Amino acid sequence: MTTNDLLGLIFSYVYAFALLLILEAIRRWRKLPTDFTRKLVHIGAGMWIWGILLLFDHWWLAIIPTGTFIIFNAIFLRYRIFSAMDTKEGATPGTVYFAFSCTLLLAIFHVNWELGFPRGYEYLAMVGIMAMTWGDAAAAIIGKRFGKHTFRVAGTSKRTIEGSIACFVTTFIAVAITLAILSPRSLSLLLISALASAIIATLLEAYSPAGLDNLTVPIGVAFALFFLGL
Repeated sequence: MTTNDLLGLIFSYVYAFALLLILEAIRRWRKLPTDFTRKLVHIGAGMWIWGILLLFDHWWLAIIPTGTFIIFNAIFLRYRIFSAMDTKEGATPGTVYFAFSCTLLLAIFHVNWELGFPRGYEYLAMVGIMAMTWGDAAAAIIGKRFGKHTFRVAGTSKRTIEGSIACFVTTFIAVAITLAILSPRSLSLLLISALASAIIATLLEAYSPAGLDNLTVPIGVAFALFFLGL
């Protein structure tokens, strides 16, 4: 374990619990709806993956924070410890799926460079996680606030056209920025990859039962780009 690994572990847990405690306090103080604070937790947790990517030197230590939060989030869900993580309908396993997706993608795509494969595959993990962090959150926030045109896919909860458009646009932007930072490529290939990610994320978000989009969107986007050679 290096100094960076140790700092990464410390900062990861401090950041995660501070995020939850602060947003829970704000929710109670301002009487904010849990659907809104849940998405703030969602975005805040997802963006810390950049901190994990930058701080840690060893992939097997980098997945400890996300891996342990699979357990922590399951406990928070079971005992309703943080209402800021609940939906309007109550607690759902979406936060557990969120941590699982981050752990899985980091383990699969961040491992390559340390085992001797060419470094650079971590961008696939980041693309999937950013699609979930921003695209899925935008779909929920915009859909609930401005959604007027609803549709329902069999087995899923109600969706809105406005939410799906927000998911598409936000995913496109988030993925384009991520690729520009982590995977130097031509502008045309970057835009093609971002467009493919936005289409896949929007479809998966619309067709996934409540909470499962935290599994289908990040994993689907990351592996789709991998198999498409993007």
